[in-house]
Amino acid sequence: MAIVESLIDRYLWFVHLDRRMPLNFDLGPLHIHLYSRAVFFMWVTAALLALAGIAVIISRKPELVQKWRTWVLIAPIVGFPMWIGEGTTAALAAVLAVVAVVEYSRLTQLAKADTCVLVALAVMYPLAAWLRPSLLHLAPVVLLLCALPSVLGGDVENGAKRSAFTAFGSVWICWSLSHLVMVWPDSFLLCFAVAATDVAAWCGGKGLRRMAWARRPLSPLSPNKTIGGLVGAIIGAFIILTLLGTISVGLLIAVSVGGVFGDLLESMLKRQAKVKDAGDWLPGFGGLLDRIDSLLLVLPLAYFLG
Repeated sequence: MAIVESLIDRYLWFVHLDRRMPLNFDLGPLHIHLYSRAVFFMWVTAALLALAGIAVIISRKPELVQKWRTWVLIAPIVGFPMWIGEGTTAALAAVLAVVAVVEYSRLTQLAKADTCVLVALAVMYPLAAWLRPSLLHLAPVVLLLCALPSVLGGDVENGAKRSAFTAFGSVWICWSLSHLVMVWPDSFLLCFAVAATDVAAWCGGKGLRRMAWARRPLSPLSPNKTIGGLVGAIIGAFIILTLLGTISVGLLIAVSVGGVFGDLLESMLKRQAKVKDAGDWLPGFGGLLDRIDSLLLVLPLAYFLG
């Protein structure tokens, strides 16, 4: 019993370590002097990308090399806006949401008017989260207003379907990504944890496939999403959240379970559209929606549970 208590004490000590680190950089007129967790996250990201790079080189698999190169490009583009502040995080969320709703509109074959509604909401939701978060409570009203293009256009044949897809996209993409602002300053932490958990889920699915129970698919939508992958996601989320010093039961559920089922949700849409990926411009991943599908469910869950 004493050994267990000692291990728990050591674990809690590690979780509650001060993870703020200094960064002092002077180059001509550029002066950066920071002492924050963001610096710690930056170094952890750089270290893991370097280790992953070594593993990718050893594997010699072209698809893994392609994905690693994309990650090296994505990390600073996504990371710096979130490290700077809420305003830049809102701008990042808006850009991500606009690109994602365009891909979503192609998947669901939405009319131009419906796509315009989603693009407008993709910008308005993150701005509202930054400037007046209470406006997000109007999301149910916005859901109903998504039917306006169909109603005003008198679309009897496809109006209900268009309205449903537009309303779903407004919540799944626009409203969800606005929580990138709502969870700030932990936005990058969550994005990092989700990315690492995706890798852990893949490892769990591959590593446990010799066991019959682990090979069982979670849904017919995606045979590759197995119980073993879910176990890997839970273990991976526990490890990464412990490393980052921010862990709770709610956050563990949000990152692991939310991430896996967020991926399945996009698989349902892709199956209906009969396509493999939502896009083809992001090397190694397909489209942006293919990369952030897990995050879309994790963000609101983390806000409410974490």
